[in-house]
Amino acid sequence: MDSDTSISFLRQYELSIEKTDRFSKDEITPILMGLYGEVGSIMATSKKYYREEKAYAGHRTAVEEEFGDAFWYLSALCRRLDIDIESVFAEKTEDKGTLNALESKSTVSKELDAALIDLGCAVTELLKAKENIGLLKNEALNVACLYSSALELTGLEFRKVVDDNLNKTLGRFSELDRSKLEDFDAAFPVDEQLPRHFEIYITQRKSGLSYLKWNGVFIGDPLTDNISKPDGYRFHDVFHMAHAAVLHWSPTFRSLIKQKRKSDPATDRDQDGGRAIVVEEGLTAWLFSYAQGLDNFEGHSGVSFDVLKTIQKFIQGYEVERCPLKLWENAILQGYAVFRKMKENNGGIVVGNRDERTLRYRPIGERDES
Repeated sequence: MDSDTSISFLRQYELSIEKTDRFSKDEITPILMGLYGEVGSIMATSKKYYREEKAYAGHRTAVEEEFGDAFWYLSALCRRLDIDIESVFAEKTEDKGTLNALESKSTVSKELDAALIDLGCAVTELLKAKENIGLLKNEALNVACLYSSALELTGLEFRKVVDDNLNKTLGRFSELDRSKLEDFDAAFPVDEQLPRHFEIYITQRKSGLSYLKWNGVFIGDPLTDNISKPDGYRFHDVFHMAHAAVLHWSPTFRSLIKQKRKSDPATDRDQDGGRAIVVEEGLTAWLFSYAQGLDNFEGHSGVSFDVLKTIQKFIQGYEVERCPLKLWENAILQGYAVFRKMKENNGGIVVGNRDERTLRYRPIGERDES
């Protein structure tokens, strides 16, 4: 996003972000409702830090994200009203430094209270004015001004808020360019890489235990659902295989097949070690609980943006955070498609292809014609 002009990053934002706007050009009500909701999130997140202080971890990142999401809706509204967002935020593009207000809450809390309340009231007026385009434009300009004032009081850098929102949103909604996706172990010896192609046999015995077999050898421990009401979690290793095939990441699967990157002690410790495994297992268990209310994503063509943003928080600090959210969506949907087949048939073969970033199901005994 580098450019010679002081305001070009906003123009670049507009040019890039417009393709993530899935609403029609004449739809204003959903944009207004979205902006109203995001401003509410700004108020809740900002005040949570000032109320809970150090108990609210990751406050700066959370507030930045909420301001970024609100800016997406504000820019979408400006496009529909033919408002030049560059001119509206012209003075915010100048390098002025920040107040570091998030670290100086005692001096800014009351001012921020007032600024956020004013912003909330202004967005309410937007909703009231939605049938009057002339009035709506005036109210939109007022909201932009109050947004800018509130942002300044938090001490956040406007450009970072805008850039982070752009990167996150494009990562969620843009079509994937495989040539630009990460391959986290390509530089490591072959025996430390996740296999480019794998077939894992999963069988269930009369005891109810499920077993994994790779290249004719049993791997991992036999699993049950470990819950009073069976839900198929005994087949949850499918999700780690989806991570491996689609994301090129899975410390759990690496551990199962004993192909950790031990030639680099730092990578072995930080990316493939016990904590990374716990993070992946925890994320998998959390998502599984969520998916139960959605019939394990049966009939779904997408994953909630809120869910994907939560995943992003889970994986902060690990190499997989460089994967776009769209790729995570692909991994989840492919993994659950295979899981549903596995549960239905009490076993089967999981076929992973890292080159194609695909995971599919094959019944045991059926030839692979591919």
